[in-house]
Amino acid sequence: MMNTPTEIVTISIVTHNSDKIFLSLDTLIDKLGDNPAVKIIIFDNHSEAGYQQKLLGYQRFPFIQVTLHEENKGFGFGHNYNLLSKPSDFAIIFNPDIILEQDVLNGLVSLLKQHSEAALLAPKILNEDGTTQHLVRQKLDVFDYMLRFVPFHFVKKMFDKRLARFECRELPDDRDSYVRMISGSFMVVDVEKFAAVEGFDERYFMYFEDNDLCRKMEAAGYKVLYTPRFQVVHLYERGAVKSRKLFFVFLQSMRKYFNKWGWQFF
Repeated sequence: MMNTPTEIVTISIVTHNSDKIFLSLDTLIDKLGDNPAVKIIIFDNHSEAGYQQKLLGYQRFPFIQVTLHEENKGFGFGHNYNLLSKPSDFAIIFNPDIILEQDVLNGLVSLLKQHSEAALLAPKILNEDGTTQHLVRQKLDVFDYMLRFVPFHFVKKMFDKRLARFECRELPDDRDSYVRMISGSFMVVDVEKFAAVEGFDERYFMYFEDNDLCRKMEAAGYKVLYTPRFQVVHLYERGAVKSRKLFFVFLQSMRKYFNKWGWQFF
């Protein structure tokens, strides 16, 4: 059973027909126990009717609230809906494909509380096999992003050192680090600071909204913290690599990001 915080913490989940959410919720509920000091708010982006009915069934738990929206407005819109009303002092932006395998909730929230200069916090994010997903970024540029989509291993091998810098693989494993950008798949949020920057930019339907949020926090004078001392599992599918439709959405969001923050090609 997970040791829960003494004050209510909001877990914000946005979903659209994600088949992983039921495993994620079942695992989370099992870790939380009978009387968790959390509120799980699920925002459904116009999923199929059967899926929505299954989600609504989780409202049998008094700490779970489900909102069904009439159209798919995207990742940032859903989390803004859940969090800009300030339902708690701290929240966790929680992908529907995140699995908690250890007691991390209390420790992560407590750590962010200790760093009043920080607005966002991310743990180490792992694949199912225990390897690290290198999702922290210090800078973004077009070349490195597109390099990750190249299907030829020998090309990536040629630029391995560059990709290692892009993916921040050098981050120490024995101490926390301030970084510029973390992944929206799992981030702990100071809700007051999140509201102060008006949350996610809803012009991004999907992709880059997490990087944009981190840049907004940086511009507002807040820091972003990464800790390898806590870990979560992300059932990562890299949809933009597998789907042409999602790749097109990715390119649209990339254009919006660089139009907003300045184009950097290399």
